[in-house]
This record gives sequence, C-alpha cells and structure tokens, in this order.
Amino acid sequence: MTGQSFKTLARDTANVIRRIIGVPDYDRYVAHVQAHHPGAQPMSRAEFIRQRQVDRYSKPGSRCC
Repeated sequence: MTGQSFKTLARDTANVIRRIIGVPDYDRYVAHVQAHHPGAQPMSRAEFIRQRQVDRYSKPGSRCC
C-alpha cells in the first residue's frame, strides 16, 4: 500500500467512525454549503452542532440504543 493510499484509507476510516459515533463535521458542512449552495450563509459552528444534536435526538427510531 502506498503512503498516499494509506492516508486516504486512514482519513476515510476516521470519517466513518466519526459519523458512527455522531461527531459532527463542521468543515465538511461548510465546504458542502459553499460548493452546492452559492450565496447561502452557512450556520455558525455552535448552530451547526446544536442542529445536529436536535436531528440526532428528535428521531428516536434512528438509534440502536
């Protein structure tokens, strides 16, 4: 495995683990807003985290525990 492919695998694995345990990725969100919604103002980091918590806990059927 080359150094670059190992870095890519490590990054992708870390991203999956963050999503599984529910760690919001603010930087990815901002990049998405800038790329797909030109002119839109992204939420602040605090608003983003608060919204992710609301989304996570307002859907009780989506959790396994």
